[in-house]
Amino acid sequence: MLLKGRPIVPGEARGLALVSSKPLSFLGGVDAKTGVIIERGHDLYGVGVKDKILCFPHGRGSTVGSYVLYALAKNGVAPRAIVNSLADPVVVVGAVIANIPMVDYIDISMIKTGDLIEVDGGKGLVRICRK
Repeated sequence: MLLKGRPIVPGEARGLALVSSKPLSFLGGVDAKTGVIIERGHDLYGVGVKDKILCFPHGRGSTVGSYVLYALAKNGVAPRAIVNSLADPVVVVGAVIANIPMVDYIDISMIKTGDLIEVDGGKGLVRICRK
């Protein structure tokens, strides 16, 4: 299945989807050293984002969250790509400076955790390869 969204950050990635129905704050919500989601009460609490295609509705929280995304990349624990329903500036800036492909305007309810997906950030495409 091919989903067409809006291109945000160019680049291509393939990997397993990690999907949340809740917004994500990178500052205080994700450990920059380990890539594990540490926000208590979040549906992905305790799960690592490393090498996943991270799918969530939108970001929230402080502008410092952009630098947390950058730190995730520098520490080798960043997601391979980010897919949002609606991108917000904090996540976009973080994806740009960390060189993480990103697409938005995607109905993330079509994607399930564990799906193998491909993201083309330059074309705004998300392909679900298998469920």
